[in-house]
Amino acid sequence: MITLRKSQDRGYADHGWLKSFHSFSFAGYHDPAHMGFGSLRVINEDRIAAGTGFGTHGHKDMEIISYVLSGNLAHKDSMGNVKGIPPGDVQRMSAGTGVMHSEFNHAQGQETHFLQIWIEPHTKGIAPGYEQKSFAQSEKQGVLRLVASPDGAQGSVTVHANAQLYAGLLDGAQSAQLELSTAHKAYVHLVSGALQVNGHKLVGGDAALLVGESLLSLSDGQDAEVLVFDLAT
Repeated sequence: MITLRKSQDRGYADHGWLKSFHSFSFAGYHDPAHMGFGSLRVINEDRIAAGTGFGTHGHKDMEIISYVLSGNLAHKDSMGNVKGIPPGDVQRMSAGTGVMHSEFNHAQGQETHFLQIWIEPHTKGIAPGYEQKSFAQSEKQGVLRLVASPDGAQGSVTVHANAQLYAGLLDGAQSAQLELSTAHKAYVHLVSGALQVNGHKLVGGDAALLVGESLLSLSDGQDAEVLVFDLAT
């Protein structure tokens, strides 16, 4: 079964300095029909204005992934990490027993556009952790590149969750397939462009939710950037 979630149906918040689309219920946006999907709890498409950001705040028992699309996200946390996250990098922060962090856009005259992703962990109460890796455009062109997994396979970042995350860039005749367990759920989030997902057309911001499917097929991309979540729980 495949269900489409259109971009315009997402929640939206405009705080002036922050404009955010919510794929699932978050903060002031509440939709009982969209509380998450399997262990995937949050996909927020955030745009942070120059010179602003999220002040220091806390998280606990959540795997948090930042995927920057443009600009640069400055990260600082209570574990001692002070990092800049550019496009192409995947950052994973395991909140575990508790972590404090802040995220800012220090660039002048440039918006930072990124996806904030939360995945529920398979084990609560772990020690907080941090990991950041860069994935070149060429690694994602015409394929689904594994960028996050429970065991750090293929050089991906390690998430303490029963989930795998793939990123791909597809254009023209390029296509990609992913075999799925029918016991899993899969979530396809089209970051930008246009793409056929198992015969269904998606445009930027759209998503496809797959349940009981054995194969994911992506084709007919038009400058498409896509994220695919394979969710065991």
